[in-house]
Amino acid sequence: MVRTPPRHAARGDAAPPPLEVRLMQLATLALLLLLAALCAGAALRWWMEAPRFTLAGIRVEGDVARSSEATLRANAIPHLAGNLFSLDLARTRQAFEAVPWVRRAVVQRVWPNRLAVRLEEHRAAAWWHVEEREDKLVNRQGEVFEANPGDVEDENLPLLTGPEGTSAAMLAMHGRLQPVFERLGLRLEALHLSARGSWRAVLDSGAEIELGRGIEDEVVARTQVFAATVKQLTARYQRALQYADLRHADGYALRLRGIGTVAPVATATRR
Repeated sequence: MVRTPPRHAARGDAAPPPLEVRLMQLATLALLLLLAALCAGAALRWWMEAPRFTLAGIRVEGDVARSSEATLRANAIPHLAGNLFSLDLARTRQAFEAVPWVRRAVVQRVWPNRLAVRLEEHRAAAWWHVEEREDKLVNRQGEVFEANPGDVEDENLPLLTGPEGTSAAMLAMHGRLQPVFERLGLRLEALHLSARGSWRAVLDSGAEIELGRGIEDEVVARTQVFAATVKQLTARYQRALQYADLRHADGYALRLRGIGTVAPVATATRR
């Protein structure tokens, strides 16, 4: 009599592979994936370094009145390294912004082998002087920059002298004071700010005005009172203004060419 094996024994599942085998399979899979990644990386690098991606030209747009091709070629191009993909855009932007008169540069890649550069140039608004240093320039944003003085075409740029970091505030103050002196037919030629915050103006006539300390609104208001009353004195004595000191509490001291006097309260309106 033949006996059949138990049913559960006949269809029993195969035993799982040992742990060592499973670890070997995972290690093999990982090595294959790593090899594939290395091959893909090498192929991508070969493709990116292909000669067709070598920079063939640079298109410059925007403000280029002072940034000639020769200037850019001499100051920026030598600092560019790499092709379309490997070129460091941040360092490229810095290279263009280091060119004289260039305030800002925007650099973009253009497929397959060109660069597009848009430049914004400085617009000089004033000269900037710090003691024992060479004069620089202030742009319309109040930023100090260096450039060849011979490239400055405007001969009437004012001179600003003050502590470092005050160029923007001084340019703004000049913009507020200039219209006040224009009412006298004068131009604000130079503006000085001391380390203690005291303002002094020099006019194109050679006259100097001590404006004193205080917040901008106070200094401007004091100057407006002076401008509204000084014509009466210059007309009375038929003398040109030479010096004025607006730091007095109830008036201002005045010196006309050949005459020195102090304006009384009745003549010089109280602040």
